[in-house]
Amino acid sequence: MAKPPVSPLARPLPDLPAIAGLRLATTAAGIRYQGRTDMLLAELAAGSTVAGVFTRNLCPGAPVSWDREILPAGRARGLVVNAGNANVFTGLAGLSAVEETARAAAALLGGSPREIFLASTGVIGEVLPVHKLVAALPGLQAGLREDGFAGAAHAIMTTDTFPKGATRTARLGGRTVRINGIAKGSGMVAPDMATMLCFLFTDAALPAAILQPMLSAGVEASFNRITIDSDTSTSDTVLLFATGAAGNDAGADTGEFRRALHEVLLDLALLVVRDGEGAQKFITITVEGAVSDASAKRIGLAIANSPLVKTAIAGEDANWGRIVMAVGKAGEPADRDRLSIAIGGVWMARQGGVAPGYDEAPVVAHMRGREIDIIVDLGLGEGRSRVWTCDLTHGYIDINGSYRS
Repeated sequence: MAKPPVSPLARPLPDLPAIAGLRLATTAAGIRYQGRTDMLLAELAAGSTVAGVFTRNLCPGAPVSWDREILPAGRARGLVVNAGNANVFTGLAGLSAVEETARAAAALLGGSPREIFLASTGVIGEVLPVHKLVAALPGLQAGLREDGFAGAAHAIMTTDTFPKGATRTARLGGRTVRINGIAKGSGMVAPDMATMLCFLFTDAALPAAILQPMLSAGVEASFNRITIDSDTSTSDTVLLFATGAAGNDAGADTGEFRRALHEVLLDLALLVVRDGEGAQKFITITVEGAVSDASAKRIGLAIANSPLVKTAIAGEDANWGRIVMAVGKAGEPADRDRLSIAIGGVWMARQGGVAPGYDEAPVVAHMRGREIDIIVDLGLGEGRSRVWTCDLTHGYIDINGSYRS
């Protein structure tokens, strides 16, 4: 498969400073790709805690099953990630591969194999060449370094066209702590917690019981509000590791840390949308006036997942009738005669009809840009939500039509 050009919506990878208690290394293990890094090893200080959120796809990959099984202990010593092979739908061979990888990594990093978290992304249904992973681990362990985030962000990519990262600091328990995150995702993205992976690291000292609800809430407000193509991956994984090296008071108020975590998650989620396969336009959809926030979210995702809406935007066609259709098919309360729609801040439809004095010219101009803003007001209540997506172009077909070749 030819490498696609960098998305026109791309953002540069920010500087991701070192996190105390964490070391990273990458290598080209040759799992599927040639001439590029495709494997990541992260070493975490003894006593590091972990939280995680995973796909609700009922055909999950072996790494997801492994991580779910070991997560309740709340402890982590390492993370192993490979790109190119998802280790999904591979039966006993897949389970054996994760166990073998975890044992080999634990022997190098210390601790128990059940403190080694795993993630794989790539082709489904092909047996993972675990011997390549295990053979690469000693070299990775020897190359561990504190400033390895840029390499890590590149190593986890599949059809991504640019690496994705975000960082924030926060005050917690009398100390300044840092949160860094990296993510990959470009297609098969409609997280339900695509192939979408996200790893966050902090030097904060916080127990897993505090990290978990913060991460779950942050994912709900970020990754669970994006979609590229409506397909929920078998491998979606978000993991948050806390090394504790900052030495903060773990019983302190976590409000500022929680806000910073949520900002990192949202940054990463929006970067995934900006790298949607074949994407040319970044779309923000705000739904207001719904009967509840949950209803507003479902309507927003119905619009965001509509091929007709997405192709109209790709063609720069200000066809608000397609938005009306998507609202109506969402299965949520809606009243045609109360519905209002705006694109680019211009109200096209009001109360179930064309807005008085509507001029399409500024909407057409807006549609020619890279950033598209849609507002839908149902006029039924106070429910509100915002979701993000991209357009659907021939590029999406080109990428996925040749994915395995």
